[in-house]
Amino acid sequence: MKKRIFTGAATALVTPMNDDYTVNFKKLEELVETQINSGIDALVICGTTGEKSTLNYKEHVKVIETAVNRANGRVPIIAGTGSNDTAYTVELCRDAISCGADAMLMVTPYYNKTSQKGLITHYNYVADRINSPIILYNVPSRTGVNITPETYAELSKHPNIVATKEANGDISSIALTRCLCGDNLDIYSGNDDQIIPIMSLGGIGVISVLSNIAPYETHKICADYLDGNCIDAAKQQIFYAQLIKALFSDVNPIPVKESMNILGMDVGPCRMPLVEMDETLKDKLITQLKECKLLK
Repeated sequence: MKKRIFTGAATALVTPMNDDYTVNFKKLEELVETQINSGIDALVICGTTGEKSTLNYKEHVKVIETAVNRANGRVPIIAGTGSNDTAYTVELCRDAISCGADAMLMVTPYYNKTSQKGLITHYNYVADRINSPIILYNVPSRTGVNITPETYAELSKHPNIVATKEANGDISSIALTRCLCGDNLDIYSGNDDQIIPIMSLGGIGVISVLSNIAPYETHKICADYLDGNCIDAAKQQIFYAQLIKALFSDVNPIPVKESMNILGMDVGPCRMPLVEMDETLKDKLITQLKECKLLK
């Protein structure tokens, strides 16, 4: 079995902004500290939820470096370094490794996309050139590209490709991936509404948006399941179902940043082109925060 990066819940952490849309590094340090103190198992920095696509290169590297320094080895820091340019991906991975990141999260190439053969070539090319474990990230709703189970089986042969964040929503495909890859590829749920279903197929945790506002609770869902308390874990998955739906009622990370601001975390706005939620969606979000006892 390959070296495991983490088991349980990792937060896909937001990147806090000031009112002028610059990165709020002081708040970022506070968020890292709060997450660790709340029992989170790992942190993903500069993923989709971290607004990676609107960070320039210098900001991207500094956000990773800031999180690594604040965590100081207490939890693994996983850096979002995937792009649709293979050479750029290698460059960013190398800088993230220099900052001290423990692993890379690499989304499939988006917009220009590629074939399954292209995915195998792309990921193996990067994996051959960096000394770091890689988590693949399959989110076809964002990228227009899906990693098939057969492609996973081929990629899992590489010693540096150790896991995937699976967010294609296809449970049958995930089952087949487990069948073909076995212990060569760890699977994390990339959807908060599918933590338990994916763990029931051998998944070992989640990379979560929900845990930005409920880190301990998300960690506990995973910990309970892994400890054999499957019924309690499933009850918690169901309890948060409506809140999770509300967190994805608009483009991520708009609703989760709105939630954090409502809860007094002051993470600021999203960068354009993402804009504020409309009031109807915001009201529904507030209702669910109250239902889940996160907001009085």
